[in-house]
Amino acid sequence: MAKNSDNDAGAPKRGLFSRKPKAEKKNKEPGRLKQIGQVFQMTRRNDPMVVWWMALAALAVIAVCLVIGFLINNWITMLIIAIPLALLAAMFVMSRRAEKAAFSQLEGRPGAAGAAMSVLRRGWILKQEPVAYNRHQDLVYLGIGRPGIVLVTEGPKSRVRELAASERKRIARVLPNVPVHVINAGPDEDQTPLAEVGKKMKKLPKSITKLEVSAVDKRLSTLTANRLPIPKGVDPNRVRPNRRATRGR
Repeated sequence: MAKNSDNDAGAPKRGLFSRKPKAEKKNKEPGRLKQIGQVFQMTRRNDPMVVWWMALAALAVIAVCLVIGFLINNWITMLIIAIPLALLAAMFVMSRRAEKAAFSQLEGRPGAAGAAMSVLRRGWILKQEPVAYNRHQDLVYLGIGRPGIVLVTEGPKSRVRELAASERKRIARVLPNVPVHVINAGPDEDQTPLAEVGKKMKKLPKSITKLEVSAVDKRLSTLTANRLPIPKGVDPNRVRPNRRATRGR
């Protein structure tokens, strides 16, 4: 008991409503301004012209507001309004350029197609691991949403065509009435760029209800239960675009 009292005596006393010492606080995530700074630095490394595009957008907004201000003979008020609008325009440009920079870092990396799908959230069930692959490390990823089932391939179109067709047949055996769409992701002319994969999936026509999306996922679990491990060198958990860069969309 004496030992405990000695320890209590050495510890700093704290009132009932006083704040906890800083050492006891949990590590917090970076603040909003710090996050914006990190996204800007990442974007500038991959796209040095982003500074000029941001400045051009801001100046264009200010110029338009000043012209309106001179026309209504109240340029001071319009200048005050123009400043926050110019900042918003610059941030919008940065978010778009940051998105492109984030996806450019994924080009050529195994699992890039799965990462391109990961920007989708609400209304989609996305499988993190590829559902099909071959010895060339061509991959097929699967997503389930209101349009039905979407297969996103990774690799040359000539090689992944057979891989996607085989997976399509497997799905048709258990879900013959659910539409299956195939998107070939990649840098070639006949493929969909990584940055456009999520947009293309959203634009697909809706064919099933929200309740049916969950039912389809459960039904597909019978196909994926006995899958072999993903090929060596593919870790979909490590290949992901910067969410801070894509969050501004």
